[in-house]
Order: sequence, then C-alpha cells, then structure tokens
Amino acid sequence: MRVITGKYKGRHFDVPRNFKARPTTDFAKENLFNVLRSYLDFEESTALDLFAGTGSISLELLSRGCPRVVCVERDRQHFGFLAQMFRTLGDAAIVPLCADALRFIDRAKEGFDLVFADPPYALRELGELPDRLFRSQLLKPSGLFVLEHGKDHDFSQHPHFLEHRAYGSVNFSFFGLKAQEADNTPKCAE
Repeated sequence: MRVITGKYKGRHFDVPRNFKARPTTDFAKENLFNVLRSYLDFEESTALDLFAGTGSISLELLSRGCPRVVCVERDRQHFGFLAQMFRTLGDAAIVPLCADALRFIDRAKEGFDLVFADPPYALRELGELPDRLFRSQLLKPSGLFVLEHGKDHDFSQHPHFLEHRAYGSVNFSFFGLKAQEADNTPKCAE
C-alpha cells in the first residue's frame, strides 16, 4: 500500500497477507481524492474514516494535511496494524480507535467535515448507512459523506445524495446536507 501524494508521498506499508480487508485500489483512490479536492480544503478539514481496514484512506487524508483524522476499525488484527503504522509516522493528527463503526455512528458526539465509510460490501446494514449517518451528529452542516460500495447499491434517490462515481468495481456515492437544502429552495415561476 502506498501513499499517493502529500507529505507522506511515496511511503509504502506492507499489508499482511492474511488481512480480510481489501484496500481501495490506487486507481480508485487517486480519482476519489481528485473529486474530494473540489469539495474540501484538506488542510482545513477534519475527517473520519469508518471501517478503516488497511488505513489507506486515513493515510491519504493525513498526508494531505487534515488537522484531525479519526479512523475506526473493529477487527483487532487490523487495528493492531493501523496503530503500528501510525506510530511509525508519529503524526499527532491521527486518532485510531478500535471500535465498531455502526455503534460509533449511533453514539457520535463530534462532527466532521468529511466522513468516509468503506464497509464490507456484504454488510447487511450497508444500505442504511446514509440514513444512520444523517441521524447522527457525525457530519458538520457543510460536511461531506462518502460511501464506498459495490455495484448492487443505488443511492441516487436519497435526499442527501450529491453524486456517484465508479472506478472499475469500486463505487463511491457522495452525500451532503446541501443536497436536501437545494431541493427545498423555492423556484421562481416564469
């Protein structure tokens, strides 16, 4: 796993072969971050990485200058890898948590500018994640929620849906409170 750009550009971390998590491909990750640039100023944005897995997304956010990145991973083996990797970097902006992402959403007290979730594609609750997230306090009013998912999910009718991007078999759906506000804006009659 390599960091694409930023202060840790070019750093490599070897993900153990026995990991159950699938890291987001470099191609999909690079395109995702190109899109995110149009939504966020990384150096001004706090971020939450749910279902952190290998920590690939957290690393990119950290490398691009996010002042606070919280990554949540339930699997103890994966969390051990994350904790060691982030200790190696020695960057105080990263906060790894060994916790269940769904419970974390339900109990959230802190708001973030960006919430990224890459759950297992077979997660039974995957389709509910946007609703659960918008019922929580995780997203700041101008924040962005990005959900990585397989091709079997279509969130285009969700009231907070902004856009969808697909890169090979990797799909990203983008959500924000602004989407619903835009739908409620009075229209001028002609």
